[in-house]
Amino acid sequence: MDVRVRGSLAGVVAPPPSKSQAHRLLICAALGSRDCRVACSALNDDLVATMNCLNSLGANIEYKDGCFSVTPVVLKKNGVLDCGESGSTLRFLLSVAAVLGADATFVGKGKLPQRPNGALLDVLNAHGVVCERHNESLELPLTCSGVLQGGNYTLQGALSSQYLTGLLFALPLAGHDSVIELQGDVTSQSYIEMTLDAVRSAGIRIENRGKLFKIEGGQGYALPQSVTVEGDWSSAAFWLVAGVTGKHPIKVCGMNSSSIQGDRYIVEHLRSMGAFIEECEDGFVAMPSHLFGCELDCMDTPDLVPILSVAAAVADGDTLFTNVGRLRYKESDRLAAMKSTLAAFGIQSEIGEDTLRVHGGKVSAAAEVDSFGDHRIAMSAAVLATLADGDTLIRDAGCVAKSYPSFFDDFASLGGVVL
Repeated sequence: MDVRVRGSLAGVVAPPPSKSQAHRLLICAALGSRDCRVACSALNDDLVATMNCLNSLGANIEYKDGCFSVTPVVLKKNGVLDCGESGSTLRFLLSVAAVLGADATFVGKGKLPQRPNGALLDVLNAHGVVCERHNESLELPLTCSGVLQGGNYTLQGALSSQYLTGLLFALPLAGHDSVIELQGDVTSQSYIEMTLDAVRSAGIRIENRGKLFKIEGGQGYALPQSVTVEGDWSSAAFWLVAGVTGKHPIKVCGMNSSSIQGDRYIVEHLRSMGAFIEECEDGFVAMPSHLFGCELDCMDTPDLVPILSVAAAVADGDTLFTNVGRLRYKESDRLAAMKSTLAAFGIQSEIGEDTLRVHGGKVSAAAEVDSFGDHRIAMSAAVLATLADGDTLIRDAGCVAKSYPSFFDDFASLGGVVL
Protein backbone atom coordinates (compact mmCIF):
# COMPACT_ATOMS: atom_id res chain seq x y z
CA MET A 1 0.00 0.00 0.00
CA ASP A 2 1.31 3.43 -0.98
CA VAL A 3 0.05 6.56 0.80
CA ARG A 4 0.31 10.26 0.09
CA VAL A 5 0.60 12.51 3.15
CA ARG A 6 0.80 16.20 4.00
CA GLY A 7 -0.22 18.75 6.61
CA SER A 8 0.76 19.80 10.11
CA LEU A 9 -0.27 17.83 13.18
CA ALA A 10 -1.90 18.89 16.44
CA GLY A 11 -4.09 17.39 19.14
CA VAL A 12 -4.24 14.33 21.34
CA VAL A 13 -3.23 10.76 20.55
CA ALA A 14 -2.98 7.46 22.45
CA PRO A 15 -0.28 5.12 21.09
CA PRO A 16 -0.87 1.35 20.87
CA PRO A 17 0.29 -1.09 23.57
CA SER A 18 3.93 -2.08 23.85
CA LYS A 19 4.82 -4.72 21.30
CA SER A 20 7.96 -5.64 23.24
CA GLN A 21 6.09 -6.21 26.49
CA ALA A 22 3.25 -8.05 24.77
CA HIS A 23 5.64 -10.55 23.14
CA ARG A 24 7.13 -11.33 26.53
CA LEU A 25 3.86 -11.67 28.42
CA LEU A 26 2.37 -13.92 25.74
CA ILE A 27 5.35 -16.27 25.95
CA CYS A 28 5.22 -16.35 29.76
CA ALA A 29 1.49 -17.08 29.62
CA ALA A 30 1.90 -19.84 27.05
CA LEU A 31 4.60 -21.54 29.15
CA GLY A 32 2.46 -21.49 32.28
CA SER A 33 0.25 -24.09 33.90
CA ARG A 34 -3.08 -22.24 33.89
CA ASP A 35 -5.17 -20.11 31.57
CA CYS A 36 -4.38 -16.41 31.49
CA ARG A 37 -5.77 -13.22 29.98
CA VAL A 38 -3.39 -10.63 28.53
CA ALA A 39 -5.15 -7.31 27.96
CA CYS A 40 -3.71 -5.66 24.86
CA SER A 41 -5.79 -2.94 23.22
CA ALA A 42 -4.43 -3.45 19.67
CA LEU A 43 -2.84 -6.11 17.48
CA ASN A 44 -0.02 -5.86 14.97
CA ASP A 45 1.65 -8.27 12.56
CA ASP A 46 4.50 -9.17 14.90
CA LEU A 47 2.16 -10.09 17.76
CA VAL A 48 0.05 -12.17 15.39
CA ALA A 49 3.24 -14.02 14.43
CA THR A 50 4.09 -14.76 18.07
CA MET A 51 0.52 -15.87 18.79
CA ASN A 52 0.48 -18.18 15.77
CA CYS A 53 3.89 -19.65 16.57
CA LEU A 54 2.90 -20.38 20.17
CA ASN A 55 -0.26 -22.05 18.87
CA SER A 56 1.91 -24.14 16.55
CA LEU A 57 3.83 -25.29 19.64
CA GLY A 58 0.57 -26.43 21.24
CA ALA A 59 -0.89 -23.38 22.99
CA ASN A 60 -4.42 -22.17 22.34
CA ILE A 61 -4.38 -18.38 22.10
CA GLU A 62 -7.24 -16.30 20.78
CA TYR A 63 -7.54 -12.52 20.47
CA LYS A 64 -10.91 -10.84 20.92
CA ASP A 65 -12.17 -7.52 22.24
CA GLY A 66 -8.71 -6.20 23.11
CA CYS A 67 -7.55 -9.27 25.01
CA PHE A 68 -5.56 -12.44 24.45
CA SER A 69 -7.06 -15.55 26.04
CA VAL A 70 -4.18 -17.98 26.58
CA THR A 71 -4.37 -21.71 27.27
CA PRO A 72 -0.79 -22.93 27.84
CA VAL A 73 1.24 -25.18 25.59
CA VAL A 74 0.50 -28.88 25.37
CA LEU A 75 3.44 -29.73 23.17
CA LYS A 76 2.95 -30.43 19.47
CA LYS A 77 6.13 -31.73 17.90
CA ASN A 78 7.36 -31.17 14.34
CA GLY A 79 5.34 -28.01 13.83
CA VAL A 80 6.11 -25.20 11.39
CA LEU A 81 6.51 -21.84 13.13
CA ASP A 82 5.90 -18.94 10.75
CA CYS A 83 7.58 -15.89 12.28
CA GLY A 84 6.51 -13.52 9.50
CA GLU A 85 8.96 -10.63 9.62
CA SER A 86 9.36 -10.63 13.41
CA GLY A 87 12.93 -11.02 14.62
CA SER A 88 11.71 -11.05 18.22
CA THR A 89 9.38 -13.97 17.53
CA LEU A 90 12.12 -15.99 15.86
CA ARG A 91 14.93 -15.31 18.32
CA PHE A 92 12.76 -15.71 21.43
CA LEU A 93 11.11 -18.92 20.30
CA LEU A 94 14.19 -20.68 18.91
CA SER A 95 15.36 -21.32 22.46
CA VAL A 96 11.86 -21.93 23.81
CA ALA A 97 11.05 -24.55 21.18
CA ALA A 98 14.44 -26.16 21.79
CA VAL A 99 13.98 -26.53 25.56
CA LEU A 100 10.52 -28.02 24.96
CA GLY A 101 11.99 -30.55 22.52
CA ALA A 102 9.56 -29.41 19.83
CA ASP A 103 11.72 -30.40 16.82
CA ALA A 104 10.23 -27.37 15.06
CA THR A 105 10.88 -25.76 11.70
CA PHE A 106 11.05 -21.95 11.58
CA VAL A 107 10.11 -19.96 8.48
CA GLY A 108 9.74 -16.25 7.77
CA LYS A 109 9.46 -13.62 5.07
CA GLY A 110 10.74 -10.20 4.08
CA LYS A 111 14.23 -9.54 5.42
CA LEU A 112 13.92 -12.04 8.27
CA PRO A 113 15.55 -14.97 6.41
CA GLN A 114 18.60 -12.73 5.87
CA ARG A 115 18.96 -11.42 9.43
CA PRO A 116 21.87 -13.07 11.28
CA ASN A 117 21.34 -15.71 13.97
CA GLY A 118 24.63 -17.59 13.79
CA ALA A 119 25.84 -16.77 17.31
CA LEU A 120 22.60 -18.03 18.85
CA LEU A 121 22.60 -21.20 16.76
CA ASP A 122 26.19 -21.92 17.82
CA VAL A 123 25.12 -21.74 21.46
CA LEU A 124 22.11 -23.98 20.88
CA ASN A 125 24.23 -26.50 18.97
CA ALA A 126 26.68 -26.63 21.88
CA HIS A 127 23.90 -27.52 24.35
CA GLY A 128 22.03 -30.45 22.88
CA VAL A 129 20.25 -28.96 19.87
CA VAL A 130 20.87 -29.66 16.19
CA CYS A 131 20.07 -26.63 14.02
CA GLU A 132 19.94 -27.24 10.28
CA ARG A 133 19.42 -24.55 7.65
CA HIS A 134 17.51 -25.62 4.55
CA ASN A 135 19.34 -23.07 2.40
CA GLU A 136 23.04 -22.38 2.94
CA SER A 137 22.72 -18.74 1.92
CA LEU A 138 19.73 -17.93 4.18
CA GLU A 139 18.98 -18.25 7.89
CA LEU A 140 15.49 -19.61 7.18
CA PRO A 141 13.92 -22.13 6.82
CA LEU A 142 15.61 -23.65 9.87
CA THR A 143 14.86 -26.90 11.71
CA CYS A 144 15.95 -27.37 15.32
CA SER A 145 15.81 -30.85 16.85
CA GLY A 146 16.84 -32.26 20.22
CA VAL A 147 16.36 -30.78 23.69
CA LEU A 148 18.19 -27.73 25.03
CA GLN A 149 20.24 -28.59 28.11
CA GLY A 150 21.19 -26.49 31.11
CA GLY A 151 24.82 -25.62 31.69
CA ASN A 152 27.26 -22.78 31.14
CA TYR A 153 26.53 -20.34 28.32
CA THR A 154 28.63 -17.51 26.91
CA LEU A 155 27.29 -14.76 24.63
CA GLN A 156 28.78 -11.58 23.24
CA GLY A 157 26.86 -8.74 24.86
CA ALA A 158 27.23 -6.52 21.80
CA LEU A 159 25.10 -8.93 19.75
CA SER A 160 21.31 -8.86 19.79
CA SER A 161 19.70 -8.82 23.23
CA GLN A 162 17.04 -11.03 21.63
CA TYR A 163 19.45 -13.98 21.81
CA LEU A 164 19.76 -13.57 25.56
CA THR A 165 16.03 -13.06 26.01
CA GLY A 166 15.25 -16.37 24.31
CA LEU A 167 17.62 -18.19 26.65
CA LEU A 168 16.21 -16.41 29.69
CA PHE A 169 12.75 -17.68 28.72
CA ALA A 170 13.97 -21.21 28.04
CA LEU A 171 16.57 -22.17 30.62
CA PRO A 172 14.31 -22.04 33.71
CA LEU A 173 12.55 -25.03 32.08
CA ALA A 174 15.77 -26.99 31.53
CA GLY A 175 16.53 -30.06 33.62
CA HIS A 176 19.64 -28.54 35.21
CA ASP A 177 20.82 -25.15 36.44
CA SER A 178 22.42 -22.72 34.03
CA VAL A 179 24.75 -19.75 34.03
CA ILE A 180 24.83 -17.21 31.20
CA GLU A 181 27.82 -14.90 30.97
CA LEU A 182 27.86 -11.89 28.67
CA GLN A 183 31.20 -10.76 27.33
CA GLY A 184 32.15 -7.27 26.16
CA ASP A 185 29.79 -4.33 25.88
CA VAL A 186 26.09 -5.02 26.46
CA THR A 187 23.57 -3.48 24.05
CA SER A 188 19.86 -2.84 24.57
CA GLN A 189 20.09 -3.29 28.34
CA SER A 190 16.54 -2.01 28.75
CA TYR A 191 15.15 -4.87 26.67
CA ILE A 192 16.97 -7.33 28.93
CA GLU A 193 15.35 -5.65 31.93
CA MET A 194 11.95 -6.01 30.28
CA THR A 195 12.55 -9.73 29.90
CA LEU A 196 13.63 -10.14 33.51
CA ASP A 197 10.57 -8.19 34.66
CA ALA A 198 8.24 -10.40 32.61
CA VAL A 199 9.66 -13.75 33.75
CA ARG A 200 9.83 -12.64 37.36
CA SER A 201 6.16 -11.62 37.19
CA ALA A 202 5.54 -15.25 36.24
CA GLY A 203 7.39 -16.51 39.33
CA ILE A 204 10.67 -17.35 37.62
CA ARG A 205 13.83 -16.89 39.68
CA ILE A 206 16.85 -15.47 37.86
CA GLU A 207 19.79 -13.96 39.69
CA ASN A 208 21.41 -11.18 37.70
CA ARG A 209 24.70 -9.58 38.68
CA GLY A 210 25.94 -7.36 35.91
CA LYS A 211 26.83 -9.59 32.98
CA LEU A 212 26.14 -12.85 34.85
CA PHE A 213 22.77 -14.60 34.99
CA LYS A 214 22.24 -17.60 37.28
CA ILE A 215 19.16 -19.65 36.43
CA GLU A 216 17.74 -22.50 38.45
CA GLY A 217 16.44 -25.35 36.27
CA GLY A 218 13.15 -27.18 36.67
CA GLN A 219 11.06 -24.06 37.33
CA GLY A 220 7.48 -23.39 36.20
CA TYR A 221 5.78 -20.30 34.84
CA ALA A 222 2.74 -18.87 36.65
CA LEU A 223 1.62 -15.41 35.51
CA PRO A 224 -1.29 -13.79 37.35
CA GLN A 225 -4.56 -14.78 35.71
CA SER A 226 -4.92 -11.31 34.20
CA VAL A 227 -2.18 -8.90 33.09
CA THR A 228 -2.23 -5.70 31.03
CA VAL A 229 0.21 -4.47 28.38
CA GLU A 230 1.21 -0.83 28.88
CA GLY A 231 1.46 1.89 26.23
CA ASP A 232 4.31 1.67 23.72
CA TRP A 233 7.05 4.26 24.04
CA SER A 234 8.52 3.25 20.65
CA SER A 235 5.26 4.35 19.01
CA ALA A 236 4.83 7.42 21.23
CA ALA A 237 8.20 8.66 19.97
CA PHE A 238 6.79 9.53 16.53
CA TRP A 239 4.18 11.88 17.98
CA LEU A 240 6.57 13.45 20.47
CA VAL A 241 8.95 14.31 17.65
CA ALA A 242 6.05 15.59 15.56
CA GLY A 243 5.11 17.87 18.46
CA VAL A 244 8.53 19.37 19.06
CA THR A 245 9.35 19.81 15.36
CA GLY A 246 5.93 21.00 14.20
CA LYS A 247 3.83 24.13 14.63
CA HIS A 248 1.38 22.91 17.28
CA PRO A 249 1.53 20.93 20.55
CA ILE A 250 0.74 17.22 20.58
CA LYS A 251 -0.41 15.45 23.72
CA VAL A 252 0.49 11.76 23.99
CA CYS A 253 -1.80 9.96 26.43
CA GLY A 254 -1.58 6.76 28.41
CA MET A 255 2.19 6.59 28.85
CA ASN A 256 3.88 5.25 31.98
CA SER A 257 6.72 7.60 32.92
CA SER A 258 8.25 4.95 35.21
CA SER A 259 8.11 2.23 32.55
CA ILE A 260 11.14 -0.01 32.13
CA GLN A 261 10.78 0.29 28.34
CA GLY A 262 14.06 1.69 27.10
CA ASP A 263 12.38 3.90 24.53
CA ARG A 264 10.93 6.05 27.31
CA TYR A 265 14.29 7.81 26.96
CA ILE A 266 12.89 9.52 23.87
CA VAL A 267 11.88 12.29 26.26
CA GLU A 268 15.45 12.68 27.60
CA HIS A 269 16.97 12.48 24.12
CA LEU A 270 14.68 15.23 22.83
CA ARG A 271 15.23 17.38 25.92
CA SER A 272 18.98 17.05 25.28
CA MET A 273 18.27 18.70 21.94
CA GLY A 274 16.41 21.55 23.61
CA ALA A 275 12.86 20.22 23.30
CA PHE A 276 10.16 21.36 25.68
CA ILE A 277 8.14 18.31 26.76
CA GLU A 278 5.86 18.60 29.76
CA GLU A 279 4.60 15.65 31.79
CA CYS A 280 0.94 15.88 32.77
CA GLU A 281 -1.43 13.67 34.72
CA ASP A 282 -2.27 11.30 31.88
CA GLY A 283 0.69 11.63 29.52
CA PHE A 284 3.13 14.08 27.96
CA VAL A 285 2.71 17.25 25.92
CA ALA A 286 5.34 17.95 23.24
CA MET A 287 5.58 21.66 22.42
CA PRO A 288 7.06 23.28 19.30
CA SER A 289 10.72 23.80 20.19
CA HIS A 290 13.94 25.24 18.87
CA LEU A 291 16.22 22.20 18.64
CA PHE A 292 20.01 22.04 18.67
CA GLY A 293 22.31 19.31 17.44
CA CYS A 294 24.08 17.20 20.04
CA GLU A 295 25.61 13.75 20.53
CA LEU A 296 23.20 10.94 21.46
CA ASP A 297 24.32 7.49 22.59
CA CYS A 298 21.77 5.02 21.23
CA MET A 299 23.32 1.85 22.63
CA ASP A 300 20.10 1.07 24.53
CA THR A 301 17.63 2.84 22.23
CA PRO A 302 18.35 1.67 18.66
CA ASP A 303 14.70 1.76 17.57
CA LEU A 304 14.58 5.51 18.25
CA VAL A 305 17.29 6.43 15.76
CA PRO A 306 15.05 6.77 12.66
CA ILE A 307 12.59 9.17 14.29
CA LEU A 308 15.30 11.01 16.23
CA SER A 309 17.02 11.65 12.91
CA VAL A 310 13.86 13.54 11.90
CA ALA A 311 14.34 15.81 14.91
CA ALA A 312 18.00 16.16 13.94
CA ALA A 313 16.97 17.21 10.44
CA VAL A 314 15.55 20.50 11.72
CA ALA A 315 18.01 21.09 14.57
CA ASP A 316 20.64 23.80 14.45
CA GLY A 317 23.98 22.16 13.72
CA ASP A 318 24.93 18.49 13.57
CA THR A 319 23.55 15.59 15.59
CA LEU A 320 25.81 12.57 16.06
CA PHE A 321 24.20 9.23 16.88
CA THR A 322 26.66 6.72 18.34
CA ASN A 323 26.54 2.94 18.88
CA VAL A 324 24.17 2.45 15.96
CA GLY A 325 26.03 -0.07 13.78
CA ARG A 326 23.60 -2.92 14.42
CA LEU A 327 20.84 -0.92 12.75
CA ARG A 328 22.16 -2.34 9.50
CA TYR A 329 20.55 -5.67 10.43
CA LYS A 330 16.99 -4.63 11.24
CA GLU A 331 13.97 -4.90 8.93
CA SER A 332 16.06 -2.80 6.58
CA ASP A 333 19.54 -1.36 6.75
CA ARG A 334 18.14 1.52 8.78
CA LEU A 335 21.27 3.63 8.49
CA ALA A 336 21.20 3.51 4.69
CA ALA A 337 17.41 3.83 4.64
CA MET A 338 17.37 6.98 6.78
CA LYS A 339 20.26 8.50 4.84
CA SER A 340 18.22 8.04 1.66
CA THR A 341 15.02 9.33 3.28
CA LEU A 342 16.69 12.43 4.72
CA ALA A 343 18.35 13.15 1.38
CA ALA A 344 14.97 13.03 -0.35
CA PHE A 345 13.93 15.92 1.91
CA GLY A 346 17.13 17.87 1.29
CA ILE A 347 18.92 16.86 4.51
CA GLN A 348 22.46 15.53 4.34
CA SER A 349 23.87 12.83 6.60
CA GLU A 350 26.94 10.64 6.91
CA ILE A 351 27.23 7.01 8.01
CA GLY A 352 30.26 5.79 9.93
CA GLU A 353 31.12 2.33 11.16
CA ASP A 354 29.04 2.79 14.31
CA THR A 355 27.67 6.32 13.87
CA LEU A 356 25.16 8.41 11.98
CA ARG A 357 25.74 12.16 11.65
CA VAL A 358 22.80 14.31 10.53
CA HIS A 359 23.40 17.88 9.34
CA GLY A 360 20.45 19.99 10.45
CA GLY A 361 18.92 22.28 7.87
CA LYS A 362 15.73 23.24 6.09
CA VAL A 363 13.45 20.38 5.09
CA SER A 364 12.36 20.65 1.47
CA ALA A 365 9.47 18.91 -0.23
CA ALA A 366 9.97 15.31 -1.29
CA ALA A 367 7.71 14.03 -4.06
CA GLU A 368 8.31 10.38 -3.23
CA VAL A 369 10.20 8.25 -0.70
CA ASP A 370 10.64 4.51 -0.19
CA SER A 371 9.76 2.84 3.11
CA PHE A 372 12.27 0.05 2.38
CA GLY A 373 9.58 -2.25 3.74
CA ASP A 374 10.43 -1.04 7.24
CA HIS A 375 7.70 0.20 9.57
CA ARG A 376 9.93 2.65 11.44
CA ILE A 377 11.24 4.18 8.22
CA ALA A 378 7.71 4.64 6.87
CA MET A 379 6.48 6.33 10.06
CA SER A 380 9.57 8.53 10.27
CA ALA A 381 9.07 9.59 6.65
CA ALA A 382 5.47 10.54 7.41
CA VAL A 383 6.52 12.80 10.28
CA LEU A 384 9.28 14.30 8.14
CA ALA A 385 6.70 15.01 5.43
CA THR A 386 4.75 17.24 7.83
CA LEU A 387 7.75 19.58 7.97
CA ALA A 388 7.76 20.20 4.22
CA ASP A 389 5.34 21.85 1.80
CA GLY A 390 3.26 19.74 -0.54
CA ASP A 391 2.46 16.04 -0.72
CA THR A 392 4.87 13.17 -0.15
CA LEU A 393 4.20 9.71 -1.54
CA ILE A 394 5.47 6.93 0.74
CA ARG A 395 5.94 3.65 -1.09
CA ASP A 396 4.87 0.42 0.66
CA ALA A 397 3.59 2.35 3.66
CA GLY A 398 1.43 -0.62 4.66
CA CYS A 399 4.51 -2.04 6.38
CA VAL A 400 3.49 0.02 9.45
CA ALA A 401 1.18 -2.92 10.26
CA LYS A 402 4.23 -4.68 11.67
CA SER A 403 4.04 -2.58 14.84
CA TYR A 404 1.40 0.17 14.46
CA PRO A 405 -1.44 -0.71 12.06
CA SER A 406 -3.47 2.37 13.01
CA PHE A 407 -0.58 4.80 12.50
CA PHE A 408 -2.08 6.59 9.50
CA ASP A 409 -5.51 6.70 11.15
CA ASP A 410 -3.90 8.45 14.11
CA PHE A 411 -1.93 10.69 11.72
CA ALA A 412 -5.24 11.76 10.16
CA SER A 413 -6.88 12.23 13.58
CA LEU A 414 -4.16 14.78 14.37
CA GLY A 415 -5.05 16.78 11.28
CA GLY A 416 -2.73 15.22 8.75
CA VAL A 417 -3.99 14.41 5.28
CA VAL A 418 -3.67 10.78 4.14
CA LEU A 419 -4.56 9.93 0.55
